[in-house]
Amino acid sequence: MTPTDIVRGLIVCAGIMGAAGVALAAAGAHLPEAGRLSTAALMLLLHAAAVLGAAALTERGLAQPMLGLIASAGFVLGAGLFAGDLAAHFFAERGLFPRAAPTGGILLMLSWLLLAVAAMWPRKG
Repeated sequence: MTPTDIVRGLIVCAGIMGAAGVALAAAGAHLPEAGRLSTAALMLLLHAAAVLGAAALTERGLAQPMLGLIASAGFVLGAGLFAGDLAAHFFAERGLFPRAAPTGGILLMLSWLLLAVAAMWPRKG
């Protein structure tokens, strides 16, 4: 698998995250007491854009490639855990697993920091 294949996969993930974010936002607008869904939608939509941005920066050589791709994958996994846990609590009245949302949130924060490091990391050649 090439770095370009990985970037394409991340773009697919960003598209799915964006679609899921819009769906959760719509559900949150029409279902009573669905405040958590709005938070889940926000996390997915914001981090879908972050995945696209990090992948683009990596492809253009503005971020260290491996770290940029890891940060992008962290955005996908972190947002999925965070939003998925909130949505599961709303729709199924139980979470994905204990502490899934906080784990996802921590992963998102670490991914943002890793993206910053990837942009500062000296590139060879």
